[in-house]
Amino acid sequence: MTETTQTMTAHPGDRGGPRSPEYRLAMDALSGLREDLFHDAFAHRPLPHVAPDGPLVRRLPGRMRPYADRIRLGVVAALALLCFYAGSATGGYSDHPLGLLTGALCAVPVLATLVRPVGAFWLSMAATPVVAVLGGGWDDWPWGPGAFMCHMTVLVLVAIRTRPRAAAWMWALTAVYGFVTETLSGIGPYNANSAPLLVFSAFALLVISVWHIRRDARRQVTAQETVTAHERSRRTLLEERTTIARELHDVVAHHMSVVAIQAEAAPYRVENPPEELERAFVTIRENAVAALTELRRVLGVVRAEDYEAPDAPQPTLADLDALLANVRDAGLTVDKAVTGAVRELPPGVELSAYRIVQEALSNSLRHAPGASARVELSYVLGGLGLRVVNGSMPAPSLIKPSPGAGHGITGMRERVSMLNGEMTAGPTEDGGYEVAVFLPVTAAPIEGEA
Repeated sequence: MTETTQTMTAHPGDRGGPRSPEYRLAMDALSGLREDLFHDAFAHRPLPHVAPDGPLVRRLPGRMRPYADRIRLGVVAALALLCFYAGSATGGYSDHPLGLLTGALCAVPVLATLVRPVGAFWLSMAATPVVAVLGGGWDDWPWGPGAFMCHMTVLVLVAIRTRPRAAAWMWALTAVYGFVTETLSGIGPYNANSAPLLVFSAFALLVISVWHIRRDARRQVTAQETVTAHERSRRTLLEERTTIARELHDVVAHHMSVVAIQAEAAPYRVENPPEELERAFVTIRENAVAALTELRRVLGVVRAEDYEAPDAPQPTLADLDALLANVRDAGLTVDKAVTGAVRELPPGVELSAYRIVQEALSNSLRHAPGASARVELSYVLGGLGLRVVNGSMPAPSLIKPSPGAGHGITGMRERVSMLNGEMTAGPTEDGGYEVAVFLPVTAAPIEGEA
């Protein structure tokens, strides 16, 4: 009989083992309260600059838009001045130093929202009982006119700069403070004014929270639209490349097939053709067929989703002699030199090395007809070294060099970069051209070693 043990994940900080979901929910809520209103409550958070293309700036006249930041500071200063006036009038001390003190206590939290928004909330909470005691009146308890206006303003300004969860916590703490002070003071609900403050602030904070949610949703939609537009542009580019690849496959495959057929039929059109001419046509046909096969292997996949690549193995360095014989038949004099202990290399290195030599020799045929070339392979401990160099083209040459698009060198560099190798390519001192490549090969770990 198999015994199944059920475990419950304990909340961080639980010392008595697993707790109920309600307990973990309460702890998560308290953790949010601590993060929003207690952690770095008085940290310096200056008012950010207004976005030049923001909705509020767009509604301002053209001459006032450069002063949008100053306008915001002016609005906050005006609200602080109103709170100062309302606080100084509390208890009839408008011209008394005590009135100036109560007015300052009501104005400072409003100004503090510019640099320390969460700290401004706690300053307003701390100033409320002080203003109530200094006012000395029980008609407006526990929120005197100055404290009422100050706390309401602070709640709105802080809610604008924080997230909706912080606004909910500020409203809840305000409700708790009002309930506790009314209960301890023994004042009846008809003489207390916490209810009006909570109702007005609840509507204001609800509107601000909805504005926050809509703004975040708009930002997410904008970001998603940007990503979608980027993906659409990328897909369009890939579709264009696919179309070009298909057209390239159709055109080149057709012409290469025609070349192969004509090369096969050409000897029969000439009576008693020389042996050299027959070999030349055979070489042309073999090259055309090989090129067509490679083209179908690389580009044929874009013709249909169910295309299957041929099962023919990819060329390796073991096929290099056949490649050299092929280019010799095409008229290029080429030698090969191998140094080091010949060994089998990873398939990617073998294929890339073969393609690099193939492209380098093709460049020699195109750009330096009649010149000789040399291929050097160096098997070293850390990898494989390649060097393909051709001499300068003879002065009296009947074959003119063929200009290229420069994609051959780029393709070689991409192959070398894919294998984290190194490559240099450039003219030599005697007027030729040299391609030098090093392809690193990671040594296989010895069995038994850690």
